[in-house]
Parts: sequence; structure tokens; C-alpha cells
Amino acid sequence: MDRSVLWRPDAAALQETALARFAQENGFGVAEYEALHGWSIADPAAFWSRLWDFAGIKGEKGGIALQRDPAAWMTGARFFPEARLNMAENLLARADAAQAVIELDESGNRRALSAEALRAEVARVARGLREAGVMRGDRVAAILPNRIDCLVTLLASLAIGAVWTSCSPDFGAAAILDRIGQVQPKVLFAQTRVTYGGKSVDLGPRIAEIAGQIPELGALVLVGPGAEAMARPSILWEEFGSPGALEFEPLAFDDPCYILYTSGTTGAPKAIVHRTGGVLLQKVKEHLLHGDVRPGDRFLWYTNTAWMMYHWVVASMGCGATLVLYDGAPILKREGGYDCGPLWRAVEAERITHLGISPKYLSTLMEQGYRPGDAQDLSSLRWLMSAGSPVSPDQYDWIYDAVGRHPGFASISGGTEIMGCFLLGSPLHPVKRGQLTVKALGMAVNVLDERGAPVRGRPGELVCTEPFPSMPATFWGAGGAARYRKSYFADRPEIWTHGDHATMNIDGTAVIHGRSDCTLNPGGVRIGTADIYNVCQKFPELTDALVFGRAVLGDEEIVLCVKLAETADLTPDLAKAIRSRVRAECSPRHVPGAIYAVADIPMTVNGKRVEGAARSVVAGQVVANLASLANAECLAEYAALSERAAL
Repeated sequence: MDRSVLWRPDAAALQETALARFAQENGFGVAEYEALHGWSIADPAAFWSRLWDFAGIKGEKGGIALQRDPAAWMTGARFFPEARLNMAENLLARADAAQAVIELDESGNRRALSAEALRAEVARVARGLREAGVMRGDRVAAILPNRIDCLVTLLASLAIGAVWTSCSPDFGAAAILDRIGQVQPKVLFAQTRVTYGGKSVDLGPRIAEIAGQIPELGALVLVGPGAEAMARPSILWEEFGSPGALEFEPLAFDDPCYILYTSGTTGAPKAIVHRTGGVLLQKVKEHLLHGDVRPGDRFLWYTNTAWMMYHWVVASMGCGATLVLYDGAPILKREGGYDCGPLWRAVEAERITHLGISPKYLSTLMEQGYRPGDAQDLSSLRWLMSAGSPVSPDQYDWIYDAVGRHPGFASISGGTEIMGCFLLGSPLHPVKRGQLTVKALGMAVNVLDERGAPVRGRPGELVCTEPFPSMPATFWGAGGAARYRKSYFADRPEIWTHGDHATMNIDGTAVIHGRSDCTLNPGGVRIGTADIYNVCQKFPELTDALVFGRAVLGDEEIVLCVKLAETADLTPDLAKAIRSRVRAECSPRHVPGAIYAVADIPMTVNGKRVEGAARSVVAGQVVANLASLANAECLAEYAALSERAAL
């Protein structure tokens, strides 16, 4: 018996899932996933065309599924060039009295809209956008928390053919202007007062500053309780638009729908323009086939409105799921300790079937000794999912001990750039400890070594060698197409190089070791940072850590910075224990040469560690675009690290 297997699908699930039906309809058995995947990348025109039909995509498919350009194998490929469709029409296909969206917040408030009522709200705001002069291709921006009103702005923008873009309200003014300021939105929806972690924050001055620096802005719509008219002309949410019929603008497959932004840690954030049909088809595939999302399921992913995962979970509506939104902190500080239960109480109360979280959240629950399966009835939960960074083997163990044995688990990996996943889960496959389950259908994923040869069982560069529909259309702004090609195709012409350091295993599973630009290189051997993070999170004395390389005498040493728990100290014994465990669980080459205690770990505004910024300041270099960091002030400590004695 394979001890690495933590969960297996039951016999009934093997037959009743959409993935099983899709495989069988295309001539493959439920146990022939490798063959199914091989077909999906060998004949992408047939695969994506049959997926369109199987998923019941609303729109005109046209007679051509894939138009190739031999001179530009990936960047010149065009999917469904004759198609006409609208994403909002597909996400709003339900029109009944059943709940389509449920809104929850950290204070315990609940609001729900039926499919019928949601469509009416979208129609009202769509009319308001048209009255404000928004036309097909114009940008509509939102600075809103994860509530129903934000969802309505997204769907209304898509319905009329506008391009929707968003920033989370916790971003600073400079970070927001670095992003949505690039794309000249015609209408901005913003909330002037938000609550997080029990604290109410007045964003009025910030919103006024941002609106004042977007000269193209035609209308500012203020959303939420406490919104008051500003000196700048504005309109309240309740007064925007008017009741009427919901009309959908038919769009070309490649017409833009969303603009998302990279983290911006190496310069101004790149504004990535995404294609309407590509985003819809990719995400419906991932939810319907890989995520086992069924009509009537309830899906909550803990996310802010700027992260790609917000857009990803919204697309579950296209499979008939009820979307559950949560606004606020997932862990609340109470008198006497921390309340880790908000999301898990939501699973019980709302009978949620799919819950999405992050490794950082899992790590905090583990540190707090919280066991959601003991505290709540989680019997409705079929799937638990995680994204944002690699999930450690210990976190897999915790899930199947503290949550329960019944749900499947999917660690998924892709990115903002592709609005989807290269590696993710499968309802037909066992969950193996520490492994991403399968390569995504339609995605020609591979790992290449330093020769450019595909390898199994050892690390290399994650690439994709065949075109796929959700490749970006371009980057926004002058020279956008050239900047896009430079970002993903400079290393290997017409082969997508994603920037992840990964291992593909012989059984089809995979491991992500971390970002390639953060890969360590002691003694000329490439090492992923994720392996060291996996060890660090096993120490209760550490609340977080950061790993990067520092040049020493023609080589590179590994520097480990640790953020300590309130009652802990970085002692020689603790440093020795960390090194011993890294040596035993990783390798001698992974052992940090220097360990420092630091007050904080630099993070992007989306909550991701920024190894590159720390590495740069330690080397005396300037960090570009500090506005992309949520806590840039902490870098001052890193600038002085080399003057301190390390353990």
C-alpha cells in the first residue's frame, strides 16, 4: 500500500464526475488520464472545441477552433477566430429564484441574492455604465472589498463589453495608481469605509486622491455604508443606473475582458490584458473537469478582489455553483487569543462544498493548534483547495488529520499571467502527500533541464510548449506585445517559460520548488526556496521566514531570516536545530550559512514573500517600485543585515 496516498476517490465518483463523462465521450476510460491529456495537447483544436460543446458555452463557436501561425507557434496562435460570446451571459446563465450569491463578513452579517435578483442588479449597473458613456473596450475600475456590489460591477462591465480591472481597498494610493492608473478607466467604483480585523478604516481621502489623478475618469461611484459625496463629482451606488432589461454585448473570442497586474517588485506592475473567450473556456474547464464543480455546489475562496483567485472563483458560476463571498479577516483576534473559525463556520452554516485557502493560512491554523474538523460539521465539504505558494507535506498531513478524511485536496499552480493553472487537482486521482496531482488538460506542461531537455524526477524550469486559449492578449501600453514576449518567451522562443522551478514525477504528479528568479545557487547547484520554508514552518518558535542568496567569495551562501513568535528567541540551540532539520529533510546544500532574527518579512500587497527585494537591499542595490510592498519600511533592517553577526 502506498503510504503517500492520503485520499482516494470512491467508485461512484469515478463514474459520476464530469471529467469521467468527458473522457468517456471522447473515447478514453476513466483510468486513461495520461492518454486523455496526451490527446488534449496533441490535437488542441479538437480538445477545446469538444470542451466548448460539453460545457454548454453560450455563444457562436464558429467553424475554426485553432488558427496556427507556423512563424509564431504560440504567440501567433488564435483560438476560435470566428466566435462570438459574452462571459457575463455564461456566468449569469441561471435565472431562477435559487440563491446565486451569498455574502458573509467577519462581523457575522449575511446577505444573499437569487439568480433573478442578481441579474436585475447587473442590468441596473450595466445601464448606468452605458449612460456614463462606457463603450466596448473601455475600462471600468473597482476599489472594493469582496462583496456582492463588487461582483455586480464585474458582471455589468463584462455584459456591455467593457474591460474590468480591480485593486483591493487595502492597497495604498501609490500602489493603486501604479496599477489602474495605467489603463485610464472611464468609471471608478470605490468604497470609502471598510472593516478588517475589527477595525474600521476611512478610505475617503485615499479615494479622493486617486480619483483626482486619473484625468480620463468620467464618473466616480461611491459604494457601501457611510459613503458621502466628495468635493469631486461623484454618485452614490444606489443612485447609479436604472432598472431595465439585461443585454449582453457579443464579443470576439480575443476581445479583452480583464486587466490584471503583476506584483511589481522588479519595476512598475505589468498590466496583463486577458481575452474574453480564453478566460471563460480555461476556467470552466478547470472548475467543471478538474474541480468537480456541479450545479448547486457552493464555492468560497478566501481572497481579495485584486488577486487572480477572485476572478477564478467567480467563474465557478459558469458551472451553476452558488458563489460564497467573504469580506474581512479569516482569523480574528479576540480577548484571550485568536478565533480561527470564521471560514469553517461558514462551511457548516452554508453547506459549502468547495473551500479555497492558502499555505500561509494553513500554517497559522497549525501554529494555533486549531482543528476545524473537531469544531465544526464539515460533512458538506467535497474539496479543499490551496494556491499562492507551495503546500508543504506537513500541511497535507494536517489537512487529513485536522480537517477530515473525506474531502479531496488540490494544491493548484498557475498564475495571473495565464488566468488559470498548469497543475491542479483531479476527481479521478488519489491525493499524494506533498504532490500536485495532475497536469491540466490542454496544457502542454513540461520541465526542462539546463540543456533544454525534458526531465522527470529532478528539478528544472516549468514550461508550456503548445498554445492555450488563456494566454494573455498583450501587456497594456506602448510596446506591450514586445514586453509580453520578452517576459515569457525570451529564454525559449515560442515556448512559454513560466518562471517556476519544478519537478515532474514519473507518476504524473509534480512539485513546485519556488520561483526561478529566487532559486538559490550555492556551489553551482540550483535549490528551491520552498524546501527550506517547509522545514521552517515546523518550528513553533517561527511565525514566518525568508530565504535568499548572498554573494560570498565567488560563491553564494543561503541567508535565512526568521520572524519569531512573541515568546521565542533566536538562540544558538534553535539555529542549530533549524540547520540540523534542513540537512536531514533537504540536503547539506540547503543548510543556511547565516540565520538572522528580523522584525518582519517583506510582502507584496497581495501577501507574497519578496525574496528579491531583501536580496537586493542586502547587496546594496535599489529596490524598484517600493509601492508594490505592503511593508516596505521593513527593508531598512535588511539593508543593515551584513553589519550584524549571524547565527
